[in-house]
Amino acid sequence: MTTRPRWFTDTTPGHSEWYVERFRTMADEGADLAGEARLIDAMVPPASRILDAGCGPGRVGAVLHERGHTVVGVDADPVLIEAAERDHPGPRWVVGDLATVDLASLGETEPVEPFDLAVVPGNVMVFLAPDSEREVLRHLRDCVRKGGRIVLGFRRERTYPFARFDDDVVAAGLTLEHRFATWELDPFTEDSDFAVSVLRVG
Repeated sequence: MTTRPRWFTDTTPGHSEWYVERFRTMADEGADLAGEARLIDAMVPPASRILDAGCGPGRVGAVLHERGHTVVGVDADPVLIEAAERDHPGPRWVVGDLATVDLASLGETEPVEPFDLAVVPGNVMVFLAPDSEREVLRHLRDCVRKGGRIVLGFRRERTYPFARFDDDVVAAGLTLEHRFATWELDPFTEDSDFAVSVLRVG
C-alpha cells in the first residue's frame, strides 16, 4: 500500500498552483464558493470548533471562521496551505496527512479539546492514498467529540465506490445518519454521481 495521496501521484506538475489560481479567479468573478460552509454552519451551534480536513486553499474554513467558528484546516499539500495562510488569515492552517492526523499534530495543546465537527469537502476522499480511507476515517473520528459529526462530500469513483466507503464507515466505528446528492441536500438516489454523507461519532 502506498502512503502517498492520489492528489500527488495522479496529477501533473503544477496542478496545485493551478488549483489555487482557479479558486482565486472564481472568487474574483463572484462565484458562490460557500455552499459547503453554509450547510456546516447550520449544523453546529455558534462558536463551534470545526476541523476542515483536506482544506485545500482554505475556502470552506475561511467562511466558517467569518461566521464565528474556531477553525483548524489541515492538508497534505504545502502549496495549498501556503495559499490558505496568505488568502485567509484567521484559522490555523496545518500541513498534515489525514491518515495520521491527531489533535497533537494539529497543534492542540493542553487541555486538548476535540472538535465538534469535521468537514471533508472537495472530493478529498478520492484523492487519498489507496487503501488509506478507513484509517483516515478512524483518525477523524478520534479528533471529534463523542456525539459530534463528520460530513464528507465526494464524487462517485470506480476506485472508491460508495459501497466500499460505507463498509469503511462501519469498520471505523462511525454511524451513517444521512446521505444527500448535493451540499444543498437534494435527495440521494442510485443514479447520483455525488454523495454528501453525515456520520455520527459514537
